Amino acid sequence: MKAVQFLSGFALLALASLLASAYDPSPLQDICVAINDPKDGVFVNGKFCKDPKLAKAEDFFLSGLDKPGNTANRLGFSVTNANVEQIPGLNTLGISAVRIDYAPYGQNPPHTHPRATEILVVLEGTLYVGFVTSNQLNNTLIAKVLNKGDVFVFPIGMIHFQFNIGKTNAVAFASFALFALASSLASAYDPSPLQDICVAINDPKDGVFVNGKFCKDPKLAKAEDFFLSGLDKPGNTENRLGFNVTNANVEQIPGLNTLGTSAVRIDYAPYGQNPPHTHPRATEILVVLEGTLYVGFVTSNQLNNTLIAKVLNKGDVFVFPIGLIHFQVNIGNKSAVAFAGFSSQFPGVITIADTVFGANPPINPDFLGKAFQLDPKIVKDLQDKFINGN
Repeated sequence: MKAVQFLSGFALLALASLLASAYDPSPLQDICVAINDPKDGVFVNGKFCKDPKLAKAEDFFLSGLDKPGNTANRLGFSVTNANVEQIPGLNTLGISAVRIDYAPYGQNPPHTHPRATEILVVLEGTLYVGFVTSNQLNNTLIAKVLNKGDVFVFPIGMIHFQFNIGKTNAVAFASFALFALASSLASAYDPSPLQDICVAINDPKDGVFVNGKFCKDPKLAKAEDFFLSGLDKPGNTENRLGFNVTNANVEQIPGLNTLGTSAVRIDYAPYGQNPPHTHPRATEILVVLEGTLYVGFVTSNQLNNTLIAKVLNKGDVFVFPIGLIHFQVNIGNKSAVAFAGFSSQFPGVITIADTVFGANPPINPDFLGKAFQLDPKIVKDLQDKFINGN
């Protein structure tokens, strides 16, 4: 009976994540911890608004993006922001921009934007740019050399980079379409993505259907369409990391299509781990069924890459915000088990080490050496481990 109550509670947590898309606005910050006394809090989403009758041109204006940023740093790049912190009129409008300056052979190292897709245009110089798809698309490197006037898009949540491969300075501008605006319009216009990338084509015979999957006639639906067995069975944790994920998403349960939620069972061997990774399309809520886990996530650069971490025991719950790098480690000498619910029918997984060092084709080891402050020989050794399993 206790097991039934426990799993019922987990089902309610999953349902709560589904209802969030209908009621709670998408986040414009990494985390928002509820408090009872507003005097100790901050306003979200976005910022407080002034009386629109008092708005003036300066509220929508910023100067200085014509000025080169200071690239005298170890990576040889500089970002000049034009977001709501600099332009208060951007508040709630769902877009922002940056200027990026690159010294000769400078780089904007591998990174993600958890809440925005980026479109970049090169103003000067020659850049080698790219992004790496998630585990489900085999961590494929999508890369291109860009020259003046070229444009490139980096999908939301994907690890991406830019390198100046020329011996002169380079400059680019980029704009960011915030996920919050996209989701607010989703019901009327474009749905939020359920895949890493969707390249437009003119001939549908060469294409695939998105978002989600084709639907059967709802009159023909049956219980089995919404059913999956086997999550009571331990996964095989005999691997180098000592963990296993058993999925319960739209690939296994076709009835999940368009419903915006999914789940997994995670098994951990003693001292096993689910290594640092992200889910580009979902927030995760995790409940521990057995064992003791050390879990955490790291906030974005804007919040100083702060580690938010906690030791969890049986029955404890923890939330990992959408797009943020997070992990779980079994710190006990016994096996551990957890269930997790996601706010997407297909949340995607980007395992950081596999994506960066196991990209196919490989990212240039000289670039990664500079980004991680490692000898390129060490990078090549890591790439050999992740690509070839050596």
